[in-house]
Amino acid sequence: MLQHEITAPIPLLDERGNLTEPGFARKLLPVYDRSRIRARADRRKEWDYYLVMGEGFALALTVADNGYMGLDSISLLDFEEGWQVTRSPMRLLPMGRTGLPATSERGNTVSTGRGYSILFRNEGEGRRELLAHMENFRDGQTLDAHVVLTGEPEESMVICTPFDKPGHFYYNQKINCMAASGTVKLGERTYPFLPGRDFGTLDWGRGVWTYHNTWYWSSLSTRVEGVPFGFNLGYGFGDTSHATENMLFYGGKAHKLGRVRFHIPRERGFERFTGADWAFISDDGRLEAVMTPVMDRAACTSAGIIKSDQHQVFGRFRGSAVLGGGRTIYFDGPMGFAEKVENKW
Repeated sequence: MLQHEITAPIPLLDERGNLTEPGFARKLLPVYDRSRIRARADRRKEWDYYLVMGEGFALALTVADNGYMGLDSISLLDFEEGWQVTRSPMRLLPMGRTGLPATSERGNTVSTGRGYSILFRNEGEGRRELLAHMENFRDGQTLDAHVVLTGEPEESMVICTPFDKPGHFYYNQKINCMAASGTVKLGERTYPFLPGRDFGTLDWGRGVWTYHNTWYWSSLSTRVEGVPFGFNLGYGFGDTSHATENMLFYGGKAHKLGRVRFHIPRERGFERFTGADWAFISDDGRLEAVMTPVMDRAACTSAGIIKSDQHQVFGRFRGSAVLGGGRTIYFDGPMGFAEKVENKW
């Protein structure tokens, strides 16, 4: 598959609100300018999502402005005890007023509500600070998180994906393998992140989406023989003929993959998200992996014409990946996730 790489700074959108150059990049080169969007404010979708993986647990934080609806979400998953809690307060008709930054490279994201607050602070100096507070998070206990992410790799996954409808697009960056330090406190219990062991990932999305779509996404950040290694895999929506969002990461460099399919086990005609291994195979033969599920963070919300059906499955990965120069990386047991999400939004 021939994939188009964007190698110089460009305006993301033209005067009609269409992508100027569909494709992928290794840095945030296209410039996002909201004034060029031609869709109604209620159709714009912007979010910052951070996932921080610790030893036996994970923290996920989201601030999203989806035009007609804002979503602030905090998730804590305890893989060893086998439970997860997600609290997702909604805000009516933010219409862009949440004020998410136009670039992932600097700027603060903040959202507050009754009994909770979320702040992502980024002064553009290679340090991201994540703070979250929520009362009555689990069994009446308050959650407080303070995480610092450093060591951002030189390259990441950046993609400009058009839809088959004028003025619709998705601009996305995934940053893997950021060293994490800090703590999550739930009541009297403390969950620590250690920078020599744990990683954070950023999913930074801006765009105008079509109403009904399904996406598949998988992410892994770990170390192999002391070197940061990971991948970003995804597909399912938009026109990906110009590029996929599939990449390997090793030592701060990105290595492009072709198409990757998720093989979710099925039973009696239905997808079986846990209880059997998932498989991931790239069409260029450079990635072969399986995931043994540990926990399904499942949620289904339906209100009239709005629906979100999510299965974010965390599990242990094993397999092999071939870098651009031909070197093969083997991994056996690191925790990551793979998800399937259907949205009517």
